[in-house]
Amino acid sequence: MVHWWRLQGGKLEPCAAGEGQVLVYVNPDEAERRHLLHDLKVDEHTLTSALDPDELARMEFEPEHTAIIIKRPKNYSAADNFLFKVASLGILVFRDQVALVVNEDTALFEGRQFQRLNSIQDVVLRLIYRSIYHFLEHLKVINMCSDQLEAEVNKAMENRHLLNLFTLEKSLVYYLNAIGSNGRVIERMRSNAGRLGFGADHIEFLDDIAIENGQCLEQAQIYSQVLSGLMDARVSVVSNNLNVLIKRLNIIMIGLMVPTLWVSIFSVNLVIPLADRPLMFWFVVLSAAAVAAASVLFLQRKQ
Repeated sequence: MVHWWRLQGGKLEPCAAGEGQVLVYVNPDEAERRHLLHDLKVDEHTLTSALDPDELARMEFEPEHTAIIIKRPKNYSAADNFLFKVASLGILVFRDQVALVVNEDTALFEGRQFQRLNSIQDVVLRLIYRSIYHFLEHLKVINMCSDQLEAEVNKAMENRHLLNLFTLEKSLVYYLNAIGSNGRVIERMRSNAGRLGFGADHIEFLDDIAIENGQCLEQAQIYSQVLSGLMDARVSVVSNNLNVLIKRLNIIMIGLMVPTLWVSIFSVNLVIPLADRPLMFWFVVLSAAAVAAASVLFLQRKQ
């Protein structure tokens, strides 16, 4: 599927095929792949990398275009079960247009970042900046999920919440790798600004993007270190909760054993004093309850 966009009035607007400067290829089929490979002279490895979520970010100069692969967060859904994934975005910069290759249909041009666009270079830089901003948004969500899971771990004895925390830690490892590789691409773009057609304003904005990406990387590292450093403590909390539960169950079992013995004494097949009295049954029941309460109080005082 191909979507066409054109620069008009400082922003991108959808348009008919052949009228725009920005093409978005969403999971291209065979015909669209042939068009990219043969007509636009895109390298097959570059096209495959743009659709591969495990590919590292990079930039390559081809005879007729510049190929940029950047990493971006994949849209999160409840089915992911606390696993935040990353995806690749292929940016093919030609002389008078730019082609984007993604493996899923997503809103690439939403947000305040895509305002006051004057050239395809602006579109490329805003896409990278939007990816960094998207990572920051996901890091905030990961931090919120971590706080909620910590509260559940403190009062629960199930492994499910711990496994979710391990999944969040795994997600942060993926994010650190993706943000770091994006930073290397930004550095290379800065050193090749002339070949990319960047002016003074573009270079200044690229420096701001590099700073934002560095701060995003530091924030992800802090979250990862905190989450990893406290995992052992959270495991100990779950084990302690389990020990407290076993202790309470033991108190209950011992408290039930004493009145059981008491009732059993009056249930033996022998002549019991006062057995012919009509209130003897209630005496046994009440005395058993009193013995149970005394046993529980004794065990609680002895801790």
